Amino acid sequence: MNSTPNANRVHIAIYGKTNSGKSSLLNAIIGQDISIVSDVKGTTTDPVFKNMELIPFGPVVFIDTAGLDDESNLGTLRVEKSLKILQRTDFAIYVLDIQDTDLKAYHETIQDFKKYNIPYMTVFNKMDTVTHEAIEKKKEAFDDAIFVSALKDKNVLYLKDHLIKKLQQGEADPPIVGDLIPYNGTVVMVVPIDSEAPKGRIILPQVQLIRDCLDHGIKSYVVRDTELEGALKDIKNIDLVVTDSQAFKKVNEIVPSDIKLTSFSILFARYKGDLDVFVDGIKKIKSLDASSRILISESCTHNHSHEDIGRVKIPMLLNKHIGKELNYDFKMGHDFPKDLSNYDYIIHCGSCMVNKKTMMTRLSLCKEKNIPITNYGVLLADLTGILSRSIEIFKATPNLK
Repeated sequence: MNSTPNANRVHIAIYGKTNSGKSSLLNAIIGQDISIVSDVKGTTTDPVFKNMELIPFGPVVFIDTAGLDDESNLGTLRVEKSLKILQRTDFAIYVLDIQDTDLKAYHETIQDFKKYNIPYMTVFNKMDTVTHEAIEKKKEAFDDAIFVSALKDKNVLYLKDHLIKKLQQGEADPPIVGDLIPYNGTVVMVVPIDSEAPKGRIILPQVQLIRDCLDHGIKSYVVRDTELEGALKDIKNIDLVVTDSQAFKKVNEIVPSDIKLTSFSILFARYKGDLDVFVDGIKKIKSLDASSRILISESCTHNHSHEDIGRVKIPMLLNKHIGKELNYDFKMGHDFPKDLSNYDYIIHCGSCMVNKKTMMTRLSLCKEKNIPITNYGVLLADLTGILSRSIEIFKATPNLK
């Protein structure tokens, strides 16, 4: 459970006004004192994250947010951070103090949930402080709400059971290649080893693809680009070769045309985002000129080198392709701009370190502003002239030509 990356966990965020008992509720749910509890308003300043195994559902991450009614200068920043969490929230819990039911704040936040297509549940806390009649009156107005006392640990198990049922109603994670390759099929993964490769381990997309193959009864082989030719001679009936985007050109020359080829980044464009949108974004490259401003967004933070794909190789290749020096901004992790109006084009990484909700929210923001977006793998495939080949494996996907 502890080894499950956050990008693969369901993100459950707890919202509400200050002193509604959000932190107490989180502590009661997980059975640990993770969030600081106090009668002083604004005790929770920054979002608090807690990974746990929500049995029998699976690995999740709970997020305790700051109160949404802090109107101080510092409080405004806290609220902004809390609202930014919406972009990666898969499920929300709104907590109301049963003695302080601020319907205006509640309905405003519910509208935000709906804006980001976030399923949610309403929880009234501190039921131990009011009469049975008061609780029944609230139930008449909020027939779907759950009533608990985090302090007295009352109805918390019922809340967890209800939460699990709600989560289980959601969509199951889609496969990475399990729906593309037949049972007992064969995938060869090409993993170049350079200065960017972490020593002693392979990176998350490679690990996840191996696991996806195991889950679907697909045989997988991992080789370096330098041993690829030998592997192709040794392995029979290969259904798909998956390569790191940086080795696209070299691998394309080695792999026979009758064997399908794609990249880890393109697979994740489909798994975490919308491949159709990324492929469509390629058409807009021809409209870029010297005045164009490009945002390159990386979901992970890492040291940079002369071989860095996002900060060095992609700008170099794109400038060469356009024949002009373009203007680039770089953002990392969850530091994705809320205002995209300053950009003409966005290039996103494979998004292996963020959850699908985050990526889909970013795509929605781009759609709202009519700003084209693509991802590393799709762009590199296009710049090396093999985009058609690299998406051939997805030919059954609607709208991909």
